[in-house]
Amino acid sequence: MSLDSSPLLGVDDAPAAQTVNPDGKADLLLICDHARRDVPKALGDLGVPRAEWDRHIAFDIGAEAVARILSARFDAPLVHSGYSRLVVDCNRRPDDRTCMPEVSDGTPIPGNLGLPDEARAKRLAALHAPYHAAVAAAIARYRDAGRVPIVLSMHSCTPVFKGFERPWHIGVLWKSDPRLPVPLMKACAAQAGVTVGDNQPYDARDGHGYTMRTHCELAGIPHALIELRQDLVDTPSGVAKWAAIFGDALAQALKAPDLDRLQVYA
Repeated sequence: MSLDSSPLLGVDDAPAAQTVNPDGKADLLLICDHARRDVPKALGDLGVPRAEWDRHIAFDIGAEAVARILSARFDAPLVHSGYSRLVVDCNRRPDDRTCMPEVSDGTPIPGNLGLPDEARAKRLAALHAPYHAAVAAAIARYRDAGRVPIVLSMHSCTPVFKGFERPWHIGVLWKSDPRLPVPLMKACAAQAGVTVGDNQPYDARDGHGYTMRTHCELAGIPHALIELRQDLVDTPSGVAKWAAIFGDALAQALKAPDLDRLQVYA
């Protein structure tokens, strides 16, 4: 059998990654790994029922919308993915089999079942690699100008997981570099009525944070990954409210010392 050499993305498909406000003047760089639920036309719907595409399994609900407001508020560049995490999860290692999940939160993904290595490689080359190239290029623009970016990765999480109601409005995930996470958690907690998770609802030390590890940890770039609870940002009004709340906290955190230099933490 000959390998299908046709491109995964056609002329009518969106790019694998998009950069908003690339010339933004802030030291802040925003990224969003799971911004959208789109699928390349060549892949159809992956055999997944329509209703499932509105769920968290397809994308991080509200994350891109909040990131765009923050991009405008702080005059910060934003790099976001163009396709659903069900097609390829840009926050997973390319060799991780869950990068193209066969099941996601109990939902089978027929288009990913028994995916041949050639098909996996095609998705990685068309979607995963260009996204990370865009992130790397954005960071390089800072470094070429003699500046150190402060990288914030925007995500969202479900309000309930396996019957447990998550109490955190905002989760700050980090591994070993405290420069941004610690003042950011303090500033978030100072907002009235806000409950903040320190490596909750996920732990950034579990090895699943491919983007932060690849682009920030190894280079000593200050960074944090944010999880906003999805029931707070699943409407335009909720997005506006929590972008303002989180943005106020971020403005305070960005005043912290030592964010303008490279430092690798063990």
